[in-house]
Amino acid sequence: MNFYQQLQQATAGERASLLSIPLITAAMDGRVRRQHYLDFLSRAFHHVKHTVPLLMACGARLPDQQEWLRSAVAHYIEEEIGHHEWILNDIAAAGGDAEAVKASQADFDTDLMVAYAYDTVMRRNPVGLFGMVYVLEGTSVSLAANAAGVLQLALDLPRSAFSYLSSHGALDIEHLGDFEQLVNRLETAADRESVVRNAQTFFRLYGNVLRSIDLGEEA
Repeated sequence: MNFYQQLQQATAGERASLLSIPLITAAMDGRVRRQHYLDFLSRAFHHVKHTVPLLMACGARLPDQQEWLRSAVAHYIEEEIGHHEWILNDIAAAGGDAEAVKASQADFDTDLMVAYAYDTVMRRNPVGLFGMVYVLEGTSVSLAANAAGVLQLALDLPRSAFSYLSSHGALDIEHLGDFEQLVNRLETAADRESVVRNAQTFFRLYGNVLRSIDLGEEA
């Protein structure tokens, strides 16, 4: 069993818990309202805008013997630049106030998840950031593309309101393949343990972000 398979096995319980969150099951069944989707996009904006800064910080803190990983991080940065702008465009296309979201503060749970990511990079092991990458991209591959189609029909919104979900779902399939090769190259037990521990934590933290969206709110 390679390390990627070990990571999948070690986080299976947390992943199942995330996928059973009421918001996700309701979205996949088309039982959400426009406001729920806008709330999701607002939270997504407030963590996705930190993806590139986090990766830059991670790359800067890697030791010389992990130059190969720094190169992979640099490539990943190139592909992630501007994705938070996709979300703002989706908010506007869905009838939301993109400028208000851009100027707003993150909700507590999203802010906590982002803060934990920075703490991982700056205070502990920067390689642990790939635990968050695994959670967010793995969730996208599982849900994003399918959810976009279901939500577009259920909410009667234009395709232009789903660029983040549609594009990210397809893009992250490619990313996960690269991710598998990347983590299988990690040599030390400390790095591997950091990725596993952080993946388990980020499944919980991201789950709390999704749970914070009140399904009882009216559109």
